[in-house]
Amino acid sequence: ARDRQLERFSGEKKTYANAQMMPKMIRKHCAISAEGDKLLENAITRLGLSARAHDRILKVARTIADLDGAASIEPRYLSEAILYRTLDRSYWA
Repeated sequence: ARDRQLERFSGEKKTYANAQMMPKMIRKHCAISAEGDKLLENAITRLGLSARAHDRILKVARTIADLDGAASIEPRYLSEAILYRTLDRSYWA
């Protein structure tokens, strides 16, 4: 996963990991399918998440995809990232 990220951000000055992506980079590197978009929007609505949470979920999903060696973010990676977000909210709430 780290090698994928280093390659992805090789032309960027201060970015070397998915967690450091700015919104413009998220749009470029975290494209999702229509099915994934529907899943994410549904989760945001049901859980009352912010736009910032949306971006964080995409970053985590990108990392999960990298760990699995996948080039694209599949709905299953989004589901896992959403699950982590809900666990985080229930733990800190």
